[in-house]
Formats: sequence, structure tokens, C-alpha cells
Amino acid sequence: MTATASIVAPKRRGGKRPNDGPVRRERNLGTYFIALLFIAVCIGPVAYIVLGGFRTNSQITASPAGLPNPWQIGNYVNVLTSGVFWQQLGNSVIAGVATTLGVVVLGLMVSFVLARYRFRGSGALYSLFAAGLMFPITVAITPLYILVKDLGLTNNLAGVILPQIAFALPTTVIILVPFLRAIPDELEEAAAIDGASKLGFFFRMVVPLSLPGVVTVGILAFIGSWNSYLLPLFILNDASTYTLPLGVQAFASQYSVDTARVLAFTSLSMIPALVFFAIFQKRIVGGLTGAVKG
Repeated sequence: MTATASIVAPKRRGGKRPNDGPVRRERNLGTYFIALLFIAVCIGPVAYIVLGGFRTNSQITASPAGLPNPWQIGNYVNVLTSGVFWQQLGNSVIAGVATTLGVVVLGLMVSFVLARYRFRGSGALYSLFAAGLMFPITVAITPLYILVKDLGLTNNLAGVILPQIAFALPTTVIILVPFLRAIPDELEEAAAIDGASKLGFFFRMVVPLSLPGVVTVGILAFIGSWNSYLLPLFILNDASTYTLPLGVQAFASQYSVDTARVLAFTSLSMIPALVFFAIFQKRIVGGLTGAVKG
């Protein structure tokens, strides 16, 4: 009995087994490996395009997956010194800023009415905006083109901006309504006692309190406009009105034999969107988190 008792190991606190530590470390290593694998899959194509712009066509033909040797900056210089890239960049910025302003202004006003007022049909109207999330622009591209053509807005950035605002409103309303509903009614009553009108309460209280959601929907609208390709493809036929996504396709068709130059143009077109998203990604996550909590 004494020998048997001496063999039995003492019971550990918390009921943990002696091998819990190594098992947990192995699981963490597996998680990190999978995360790094996904990161490599996402970053790999972007890195290939950026590095490909620093190579020559002969280098790409000899070793498609190789590194630049020697490094060439002529492709990027040629793109940056051409007026085509800057013109298309300006068109994308104009379309993105105009779309963002329209989405924020209209979406905030609609969301305020749906969130703060009760009237017959308000629930149906909110459901209509929610249903808009299931109606992609691809389905409506043909009637939309006919409508834009009848309005005389083809080959005009306004023909792209207005539909983008309309199709971005459902997401905007779904995100902003919880923010505005979370504002206490007592705050509105106190503002009314102090003599603030409905518009005064809206501009002085609602807009500042809903700023995280407004920033989020503005960023999403800008990125959606920046990456839009199908709508500009149908509406814009003049090269002087092309946005960057459409310009990349046109540039690739024009210089199809100059692969390195096409890669340089493509990488320069990606950089503004990547930088913009990297700067404001925390704003997007914070705004969406607030909407869920609301």
C-alpha cells in the first residue's frame, strides 16, 4: 500500500493535466500557421503585381515568379508622368467624394425619420430599404442604363454617381438607424424645453452623436465607388471620363504586350484604396460594432 501510494502523483490545482501547456502551445502554433497562410494568400497577388512593375518584360518571361534583378523604375515613372493616370485618378476621387456626400446626407436624413418618428408605413419603409440589400446592381444594370440614357447622363460622372448613391442607401440606413434609435428620448425633450427646434436637435445633437456611424457609411460608400467597375463600364464610353477600375482595363487592352507596364499601372491604381482602407479600418469596425450594439 505504501509503494502504491508513493506512485500516485499528487492532484494538480484546478484539475489541469501536466500536458495542458504543450497542447495549448501546439494549438496556438496551428492557429498562427493558418492565419499566416491566409495572410500570404491575400498579400501574395498584391506583392506580385507591385514587384512585377519593377521588372522588365524579359525578366517576367524568363522567370515569372522571380524578383526584380535589376530593379527598374521606368514603368512607374512612365505611368506617373502620363496624364491618363492622373485624369482617371481625379475622376475616381470626384465620383467617390460626391457619392459619399450624397449617401451621408440622404442616408442620415432618412435614418433619422425612420428611427425617431412613428407613422403608418414606417416599418414597411424600413423593410423596403433592408430588401434593397438583396438587390444587386448587376440585376438592374440594363434598365438602369436605359434610364440614365433617357436622362442624358451617359459619358457623364453624374450618371455613375446618382445610381451609386441609390444602391448605397440600403446599407447606410441599416447601419445608421440603430445609432439614432439609441439616442435617449429624454435628450430630445430637454432640447425642446431649451427651445431647440427639430432641425436644431438634428444638427446639434443627432449628427455629433451619430458621427461614428456616419464615418463608417461614408468610408464604405467611398470604397464602393472607388472599386465600382460594372456601372462605369456601361455608362462611360469616353476615355476622358474613365475612372481607375475602368482605366486599368482599357490600359491593359492598349498595352497588352507590355506586361510590366500594365502591372505598374495596376499597382498604382490599387495603392490609394489600400492606403485609405488601412487608415480607416478601425473606424469601420468601430462603427459597425456600435450599430450592432444599438
